[in-house]
Amino acid sequence: MNGYYPDWSAWYLAPEDVDFTKFDVIDFAFALPTADNGLQFTQDTSSDSLRRLVTTAHAAGKKVKLSIGGWTGSQYFSTIVSQSWSTTAFVNNILEAYHEYDLDGIDIDWEYPGVQGAPGNAVSPNDAANFLNFLQILRATLPSDALISLATQVWPFAGPDGNPLSDVSGFADVIDWILIMNYDIWGSSSTPGANAPLSNGCGNSSQPLANAYSAVASWEAAGMPANKITLGVPAYGYLQMSWATRLQDRSLPHKEYAARDYLTIQNDNGGTADGQVMFESLISQGALVLDSAGDYVGGGGFFRVWDECSSTPFLKSWDSGQIVTYDDPQSVSLKGQFAAQAGIKGCNIFSIDGDWTGSSWPLTDAVRSGMGLD
Repeated sequence: MNGYYPDWSAWYLAPEDVDFTKFDVIDFAFALPTADNGLQFTQDTSSDSLRRLVTTAHAAGKKVKLSIGGWTGSQYFSTIVSQSWSTTAFVNNILEAYHEYDLDGIDIDWEYPGVQGAPGNAVSPNDAANFLNFLQILRATLPSDALISLATQVWPFAGPDGNPLSDVSGFADVIDWILIMNYDIWGSSSTPGANAPLSNGCGNSSQPLANAYSAVASWEAAGMPANKITLGVPAYGYLQMSWATRLQDRSLPHKEYAARDYLTIQNDNGGTADGQVMFESLISQGALVLDSAGDYVGGGGFFRVWDECSSTPFLKSWDSGQIVTYDDPQSVSLKGQFAAQAGIKGCNIFSIDGDWTGSSWPLTDAVRSGMGLD
């Protein structure tokens, strides 16, 4: 069981508070590639937080990787790996960071090779080939026991024609595992959809390949062994203003829970119309409460509704006009069960600060239970 620790969360979740009895490897996110083939952090406290996290992990016999890139940090990947001299310089800078912070590995989160991610990202039809070349050099340069992982889309990297590669065995040869980012499948929308669908359970999804079942199948079909695949599990959801009564291209829900006093909730940036919202924030704001059976149900005027097609819940408030698509212990337990049944390497939570309630790790515990780890 792995997880991401974002450098911006240290004020809330101190490195020393990470419960390493629940995690084997933590990815510290993010270091950003720079225009001069180097690495930089976005927080003044990142270096200190990383060192403390490594110290805590190693004391518990666990490991830390440095995650490089991310949605807003993938601007220069394509340019860097397109030339041998810049690739070499970048790899050497990664090696320097590996030793400086006493790391156990590197996670490359390029969003996305051959495909436009965030506005302004460089993109080339040769990205996938250049990416493989970079990884081969990185593998040869890092110590032999260093872990290398990749955060990926729900389907293989785009080839020169823009379509997913049919053969990723070359990548499998030089990495330890991939993390399939089975989240952000549907962001904030007036016609909301599931953030992280388990499957196309009703056969009516407008994105039939964008779910955990299909994602694992796509990567395996392209030559990524099951034991080199981990499934990304989100600890956040999406807030939106919407009067929808069901999720996009999904069937009617089958269950609702009683609501309580009316409230309007905020996303992680303080807005009330759209945006990401952490699971722990839904609890702290009162949109989720524990019932007598120990289950998280709707509070503050929100109804918890289960979408049987994606195997995920959503919260709906008739008073505020807000809907939250998210994952909870029930849905992530199902993802853990799927990971175990599919024989993949495991699951990885993004990000663990969204799960930490100050006293418990409800999503992490539920994934672990689904995987049969507890």
